[in-house]
Amino acid sequence: MQFKVATNVFSGPMDLLLFLVKRQEVDIAEVPIAVIATEFIASLEVLEALAIDQVGEFVELASVLLEIKARALVPRPEETEEPVELVREDLVQRLLEYKQYRDAAVHLEDRARRWDLRFARVMADVPTGRGQAAEVSIGDVHVWDLVGAMSRVLRKREKRRPRQIVHDDTPIETHMERIEGLVAGRGRVAFSELFEEAMPRSRLVGMFLAILELVRRHRLAARQEALFDEIWLEPPPVVPQPPPAAPLAATGSPASASSTTTSAPSPAAGASSPAALPPAADPPA
Repeated sequence: MQFKVATNVFSGPMDLLLFLVKRQEVDIAEVPIAVIATEFIASLEVLEALAIDQVGEFVELASVLLEIKARALVPRPEETEEPVELVREDLVQRLLEYKQYRDAAVHLEDRARRWDLRFARVMADVPTGRGQAAEVSIGDVHVWDLVGAMSRVLRKREKRRPRQIVHDDTPIETHMERIEGLVAGRGRVAFSELFEEAMPRSRLVGMFLAILELVRRHRLAARQEALFDEIWLEPPPVVPQPPPAAPLAATGSPASASSTTTSAPSPAAGASSPAALPPAADPPA
């Protein structure tokens, strides 16, 4: 026996009710599913044997109706789907960021490849310079004293705001020749006098490197009278050359050689020469 629904909204089989609900010809909100389930259970009690197929079909149809009614009655949250255009812009932005990182990686890889082809310059022997001044000595001035003097020059410049950034690519050798010429003309030059007030930072660095190179090559000497006092650049001291050694003298003179000549011994003063023998007498007749 097929179970039939009998309500104020619909009367008929369950499958027809489900069909009409799906076609929205019957309002699911007005269908009392609980009443239908109670009537179905009551119909099972009058049966002599439990019809498993009929129960399974009812459970399936009732479950679908319950799901449809739950979706219709329970308020659904508003779907906030992003517009397609916004999603596309976000994707393009991510692709651009990825391209930036990718380009940076390629640049770093190319730079590393070029650096692998470079070789560091081996430090050359310190030239002896003028005379025989082979010692690396800058008087009482240490290298860090020059660095400290340079930092004081830079601190004075930081007090005023630079007007513009100037790039100076003057070779170090040019600065070295200029500094050497000033020292040769004046006799000595103060370290701070070499750095003008309006000199760009790039030229300051070039001048400082030139001073260090001149001191290293013994083409200039640095002197400082007291700690934190002015550093003076002077020509390097020339070590005097020792006089040439005199040639070695002969072992003896001709006079001494003649005096050493041995003479034949003379007869003693008391000895007399032998007397002459008388002539032999004639034999007797």
